[in-house]
Amino acid sequence: MNTDHALDVLVVGAGPTGLFTACELLRRGLRVRVVDRAAGASEVPKALALWPRALDLLDDLGVGGELRAAAVPVRGFDYFSGGRPLAAFTVPEDLRPLHLPQPETERLLTERLHSLGGKIERGVRLLAFDDVDFGGRIDATDGVTAVLEHGDGVLERARAAYVVGADGAGSGVRGALGIGFQGSTYPLSFALIDTRVEGPLPPDRLLYYQAPSGTLMIAPLPDGVFRILAVMPGDGRPVTVPLMQRLLDERGPGGVRITEPVWQTVYRVHARTAAEYQRGRVFLVGDAAHVHSPAGGQGMNNGFQDGFNLAWKLAAVIGGESPVSLLESYTPERTEATDRIVADTDRQTRAWMADSRTRVAVRDLAFRAAARSGLVPRTVFPVMAGRRVRYTPRRDSQRPLAAHRCGMLRRVPGRLRIGMVFPRATALALGIAGPRAGVPGWTLVVVEAPDGRGLADRIRRLTGDWPGLRHVSLPAREAAGATGCAEPGFHLVRPDGHIAAHGHDQDLSRLVAELEHVLHPRRS
Repeated sequence: MNTDHALDVLVVGAGPTGLFTACELLRRGLRVRVVDRAAGASEVPKALALWPRALDLLDDLGVGGELRAAAVPVRGFDYFSGGRPLAAFTVPEDLRPLHLPQPETERLLTERLHSLGGKIERGVRLLAFDDVDFGGRIDATDGVTAVLEHGDGVLERARAAYVVGADGAGSGVRGALGIGFQGSTYPLSFALIDTRVEGPLPPDRLLYYQAPSGTLMIAPLPDGVFRILAVMPGDGRPVTVPLMQRLLDERGPGGVRITEPVWQTVYRVHARTAAEYQRGRVFLVGDAAHVHSPAGGQGMNNGFQDGFNLAWKLAAVIGGESPVSLLESYTPERTEATDRIVADTDRQTRAWMADSRTRVAVRDLAFRAAARSGLVPRTVFPVMAGRRVRYTPRRDSQRPLAAHRCGMLRRVPGRLRIGMVFPRATALALGIAGPRAGVPGWTLVVVEAPDGRGLADRIRRLTGDWPGLRHVSLPAREAAGATGCAEPGFHLVRPDGHIAAHGHDQDLSRLVAELEHVLHPRRS
């Protein structure tokens, strides 16, 4: 056996989530190693959708421009039932997803990984771990030893401070830890074909056709390709072009012919989550931690947010900026976010599976009502876009001491709340997010009183023990539109853009308490 030198983080798995996580760790100055059991990069175009929150993260990483140039935007969703138009929804421009086949996303992330000094070691399989505290304590050991098997049969013991398992639904990391993968499998199969077609299909809209025999979806891809997804007849037959053409004719718009198939498959849909996202110094991200229905195209987006949440915390702890207890927040935060996605995608999938007259009638009525109400662009698309992800505050130091009128407004659905991401447009304007902002850190956004009572100066004096904390000012008139609260106060924004704490001038002691919880003060 060979013994490798210690490194900061071993990332197991070089799919989109593993690559993204490794890039985020590298740009924070950590020593990172990426291994993958496959001999080469995947050519399977599984995941397509990239929603705005994930695009924010990719923009900040520096790959957003190339990605946007290669992808196609989705400007609307059209629904049909029994061949008749049911509902049409236009996605607001700032909430639109992009479609790009997964291999292209992986290619761009791989190029970025290389530019940051990283590489992928392929044909390397994780066999087991040593030095894992199975009680779950992160500080019980000073590292983890991974037993790796190379393609030529050579075994290696690789020592790392932490390990990130990003090796997919059949995760070897999760298996080596003995963590369960709980959930269920839907009782239907789904057939998929990516193909060029002849016939009138819009290049920028998702089409859903609900028929008595099942649902059919058509999605645009780059280069004139369309993805056709259909609920399969329950007879176990394989996917063939004639079968997909027949389903397209029976359920779809008519007049569309499959001409050049690119990829096809049949699969079952699972909704499963790991019983734990972390054990000792080993963490799970992406499909290794959770899988769910492809409805809404949330899977890869959710994995990116796992990686972003974990990467900055690992960097802060390894770099001595934060206590190791910061990492304990990873599992509850990402479990909360994932559970909401699983519930949302489950509702959409069950709508696809409506198979009785009563259920079809109820579903169609709901879609018509949603189209008439105009609520979908205001309430549904922001959730799908990732603009409503929230990590519920767990400490009193994260909340204002007393009731405040802007706190009452935050109870209105859709308003900014503690734990949500600080508004992107305002963060860009303040220079605390975006590719030009560099590696983000902790930021205090201060809304000063119009009469200049010196709140910003008092906050600077109180937080002097944390010299790495950035301070920016937000005029009250801009704060009102961005946050819903123009009152003098502060928002403590984490490196991942989420609001860690909010308060007003009477809450400065709470601000100090929160900083003491998440950051080490300056050493004298």
